[in-house]
Order: sequence, then C-alpha cells, then structure tokens
Amino acid sequence: MLRIIKSFSRRVLASLFGRKSTVKIGFYGPPNAGKTSLANRICKDWTGEEIGVVSKVPHETRHVQFKEKVEIKHKGKNLTFKMVDTPGIATKIDYEDFLKYGIKKNEAKRRAKEATQGIIESIQWLDDMEAVVIVLDATENPYSQVNITIIGNLVARKIPILIVANKIDLRKADIKKIGAAFPEYEIVGLSAKEGTNMDEFYEALFRLAKKT
Repeated sequence: MLRIIKSFSRRVLASLFGRKSTVKIGFYGPPNAGKTSLANRICKDWTGEEIGVVSKVPHETRHVQFKEKVEIKHKGKNLTFKMVDTPGIATKIDYEDFLKYGIKKNEAKRRAKEATQGIIESIQWLDDMEAVVIVLDATENPYSQVNITIIGNLVARKIPILIVANKIDLRKADIKKIGAAFPEYEIVGLSAKEGTNMDEFYEALFRLAKKT
C-alpha cells in the first residue's frame, strides 16, 4: 500500500510540475575518440558556437568544459540539457607520447600532468551526471581496459548510457564489433566530422534523456 501511495504521489507531482527542465549529460570516452568533435557539432547546430578545441594531439581537452544550456528541437520534440565535455580517459599518460607531435619536453610534461588531473576531474563529475554519451572510435578495438573502466563506473552509479561509434567515415570503422562488445546498450554510428547520421543520434539522445 505504501508503495502505491508513493507511486501515486510521484505521478501527481510530475503532472503538476512536469519533468525537470534540464538534464545533465556527460560526454565520456578514450582520448581522440571524437568527444569534443561531437560536442562541437551539437553546439554549432543548436547554439551557433563550439565548445572546445580539436586536434590530432591526444588529450587536447584536459579540463572539463560545459555548456549550461543546449536546446535541441527535433521532429516536434524539445530537449534542453547541460552538456559536459570531459577529457579523454586513459589508464596511463606518458609525457613522451606528446613528444611525437613536436611538442617540447617541458610543455609535454605540463600537458601530461594536466591530462592526469583532467581524468580525475572527469571521474569526479560522474557523480553529477544524469546520463552519459560514451564516444568510441569505430576504427579501434572496443575491448580495452579504458572502455571497460568507463562503463563499469557508469553501471556502478546506475547512470543511463548511449554509446556512439564515431568516425564511420573511415574505411576501418566497424560498428558491429562495438555492438558485439556492448550488446546491452544502444549504439549509434556516426561521423562527428562529416555530420553523418546526426538525425539518428538526436533521436537516440531523446531516448537517453527519458531514462533519467
């Protein structure tokens, strides 16, 4: 009886006040998977401005960055959310990895330190997330310790997940392999760079928001 009363109370409150106006959605994934590229594509589509800088150098995003309000209007539906773009998650960061891109040693060490702090910050932000979009590089092996760690953290917190298989414009892209690795989650293949399959992504984003 108590459970029925609580359920009825929630429905009454929902009808009086509606759903929460803004959902907090985090964009997570390994370095260079295209998180910021996708975040930029969304922000440019709906706010007219980008959220961050993109480059081929790993860990270009080393601090959590966000847009307080992104409003999507798609096929008669509206979604307003706070977008949180996070640094790439890695199990190990070596300053020598930056040297390969022509970055000087002192700058490489600074970037490595900031990237490590960024990962810690990203994990801490999980406690504030209501849903998460995991962006994976569709040309890379999805069975990695990083991917398992990210999803494990989300499952432990019972946070709804949408997986994006990015870079489908590249020849080596394999969405089916990502689907086989994570069959229990919805997966959308797209190219953030080319804007391919963004309609399908937006529809999946609405479904994700409904789970919060």
